[in-house]
Amino acid sequence: MALGEFTKQLAQQAILSATAKDPPPAKELSSPANATGAAILAQVRAMQNALKEDEELALHFQNGAEAIRVLEIFLPTPHVAVLSGADQNGFARVIAPVESLVLSARVRKLQPGAKPHRIPLVTPKA
Repeated sequence: MALGEFTKQLAQQAILSATAKDPPPAKELSSPANATGAAILAQVRAMQNALKEDEELALHFQNGAEAIRVLEIFLPTPHVAVLSGADQNGFARVIAPVESLVLSARVRKLQPGAKPHRIPLVTPKA
């Protein structure tokens, strides 16, 4: 099986598992162009669901020299993402088309007794 096909199957499974838990409005899924935001949220949700109690997902967005650690993802529309987080100067927010997002994720082990941060994935109510 080609890597592209394997990746496509994983994305489809993630979307199906995410929509089974939090079904988005029907018209959002009717167009393949609108599925990018749902796929991103599904992937982050799947990575967080696989974490152990002493782990957290460190999600980062970088644009040139600017980098933030993403603490929340909000999709006000299927085409726009708002990433809230922190950089070296404090609070930061990125507003970008979902098609342009490149996020990197790492699993971090926590110190004993520390509470893991789970990234809230927010979409508008139907």
